Amino acid sequence: MLVSMPRPLLQFGCLAIALVSLGAAQASECPSSRSEIATDRPDVTNSSLVVPTGSIQSENGINTSGQSAGAGFDGSNSRLRFSVAPCLELLVDIPAYVGRLSGTIDTGFTNVTPAVKWQIGALPEATSLSVVVGAGLTTGTPAIAGLGLQPYLQFPWSHELGGGWAVSGMFTSFFRPADFSNHQTSEATFVIEKRITEKMSLFAEYVGDYPSRGASIALFNVGGGYLLSRTQQIDFHMAFGLNSNSPNYIIGVGYSFRLDNVLNAAR
Repeated sequence: MLVSMPRPLLQFGCLAIALVSLGAAQASECPSSRSEIATDRPDVTNSSLVVPTGSIQSENGINTSGQSAGAGFDGSNSRLRFSVAPCLELLVDIPAYVGRLSGTIDTGFTNVTPAVKWQIGALPEATSLSVVVGAGLTTGTPAIAGLGLQPYLQFPWSHELGGGWAVSGMFTSFFRPADFSNHQTSEATFVIEKRITEKMSLFAEYVGDYPSRGASIALFNVGGGYLLSRTQQIDFHMAFGLNSNSPNYIIGVGYSFRLDNVLNAAR
């Protein structure tokens, strides 16, 4: 018996395969074990760089937030990243718990969300671009994570301006086939970053979520990271809502580390 696939999912799959193939064909020099740790936090915009080949990276954080319905927390927001080939990594978001501090906000767990990330080559020296294809699995609490499989397609990019300045951003399209009120949401981000010292950097970020139906969410996010070593980072951020549909505030801290040549040594 043949099972028909919804057209949006079919189009998503075809595009994802084409983009991953393009990434493989154009893969060039990517981070090595000599590179400083580059994380997907604390800003919403993910790094346009992959983890060095053979390395494992763990990124973790906790947030507290306030909105009209009350105050809450979420954590640990943990992402594991594994580099299995040059310019290619596998990553997975581990379920985080969303808890209530006051009010009537929902509580529960987020989804397990695996993904594949390619860093694309053949770009100018100061510019980097990646493509990420992933999906939230149906493991979380529906009130928190939503219903059904939730694929996404993402493009993080960055450009070095010189003098310690850089700009970056990300475009993501989230698909929710099981959500009849909102099948797709687009997210766009833009970041200005400044390297203050060899170990510390600060950023300012705009984040906008635009659902196919319903009101948008807009945030202004500021924060920074500090290198404890070449492979360890602590970070912080503070976000503020820019419209009535957004959280009033989000405050978070985190710690990330990388273990090099782990996968190579295991072979």
